[in-house]
Amino acid sequence: MSMPRGTTDAPGRLMRELDWNLLRTFVVLAEAGSVTGAAEKLRLKQPTVSAALKRLEDRLDKRLIERRPGHFRLTEAGELLYREAVEIQGSILRLSTLMREVTDEVQGHVKIAVASHVVCPLFDATLAEFHANHPKATLSIDVMTSRDALAAVTAKAATLAICLVRQRNPRLEYLRLYREFFGFYCGPPHRLFGRRDITQKDLAGLPTVSFETDRLHDVLRPVTLMRAEAELGERIVGQSSHLEEVRRMIIAGLGVGPLPVHVVRRDVEDGLLWPLPPHDRRPAIDVHVVWNPHARMNRAEEAMLSGIKERIERTPIEERTYA
Repeated sequence: MSMPRGTTDAPGRLMRELDWNLLRTFVVLAEAGSVTGAAEKLRLKQPTVSAALKRLEDRLDKRLIERRPGHFRLTEAGELLYREAVEIQGSILRLSTLMREVTDEVQGHVKIAVASHVVCPLFDATLAEFHANHPKATLSIDVMTSRDALAAVTAKAATLAICLVRQRNPRLEYLRLYREFFGFYCGPPHRLFGRRDITQKDLAGLPTVSFETDRLHDVLRPVTLMRAEAELGERIVGQSSHLEEVRRMIIAGLGVGPLPVHVVRRDVEDGLLWPLPPHDRRPAIDVHVVWNPHARMNRAEEAMLSGIKERIERTPIEERTYA
């Protein structure tokens, strides 16, 4: 059937004429926040980057970036294109790996993005079983903030993430891996260390150390509320996105700080940390496995995801709760 006069096959024309290099340049430009920064990353001249943006806007017939001196912002169309282009980029990067893995034996690489200091026997058992069943497959585990771990999964740059979740992205899938509880601790130099007569009132006004996500609108909101209830000082003297560094500052005596109870149990036994009240109202924090159902996974990735999902489904949450 012929198309009505005056109309064109816009989607088909876009598919034929759109150059992937233009999309790649746009992704770098959006992430760099300036033409100068994008040109440096791409090792191109600034006029070349500006011309690429102009060609892309002409092809799409949409303004993608609002630019003027001191102002750089993606338009609504630009935000939409950036999200889609990041996913396309992730799919293209995976093509060569997928083609190499056409074989009878499960092999391939699994990249896992993990929040700082995940301590979970169920996850460890999954890794052991995976390696025993698929010795030719390889693994890499990158430690990063929960926000970055989720971004890596969204961009198809990681197979799965193990992290805290504040707000769910409808494009991703989530399963609770385990539940942990946070308590307050101090280190040997602190004046409360070793005291057994401490009450919650003794914490009022004390300097604190905490995580960057210890805020009312972020993933450690329950910890923020516990800190407020204990009337700890509002001034946080030390912050980090990594548990190991928060632990380091607490042990060094910078201030009182929150840590997962099961993670630092050995430190308490070794005399490096001292638990503080409240002991009976510790907030629960859930750690999730997150993956992108739109990502094309290799066989090793499918095996890893299947293994961890099966273990979660057959293990009651009580056995995945670390008090």
